[in-house]
Amino acid sequence: MPLPILKPTRERKLIRCGKGLVAGLDEVGRGPLAGPVVAAAVVLDMRRIPKGLGDSKAIAAERREELYGEILRCASVGIAAVPAWEIDRINIRQASLQAMCRALAALPCRPDAALVDGNDPPPLPCDVEAVIKGDASVPSIAAASIVAKVVRDRLMKRLALQFPAYGFTTNVGYSTAAHLAALRHEGPCPHHRRSFAPVRLAEAMQEKSAA
Repeated sequence: MPLPILKPTRERKLIRCGKGLVAGLDEVGRGPLAGPVVAAAVVLDMRRIPKGLGDSKAIAAERREELYGEILRCASVGIAAVPAWEIDRINIRQASLQAMCRALAALPCRPDAALVDGNDPPPLPCDVEAVIKGDASVPSIAAASIVAKVVRDRLMKRLALQFPAYGFTTNVGYSTAAHLAALRHEGPCPHHRRSFAPVRLAEAMQEKSAA
């Protein structure tokens, strides 16, 4: 089923109110047991919005890659990642908020307003509007969702070359039966989130068996 065509209604409303540059923000990777949380900020050119934008999870991987290239060619983009060790230090919620703040700061322009997916927006140096399910309804947020998803998936595939036992190529760090089995057998790698219960348990089991 094709995705609905997203109209930049919220972006245009903010622009009419004097907010010249409007960024969409989203993050990917709150739930996985391994890898970073990645956020993207995207300022779309209202005259050149790529067709087919939508929730990155509902778009096939090949099409996501195509849209990623289109977004980079016609929009301003900022990307940031918070690694596992920092997630463990500040918790996943704070890491997600930090990732979005850093993504906005990484933009080559300074937005006047930001549209953020969900209901828990970060503290940003501009006007902020949270939009529940914004990645499926707001073009700039959808674009940010796609960019963050593609970047994170690529990062996890690179980690899979270093740590092939965990199946990061396919599970991208999420909890699957095979991933959990590898955790129990191998113990966690440096990119696992030790503040997450399954990883903490696997590490404790490894320490117990080594004692």
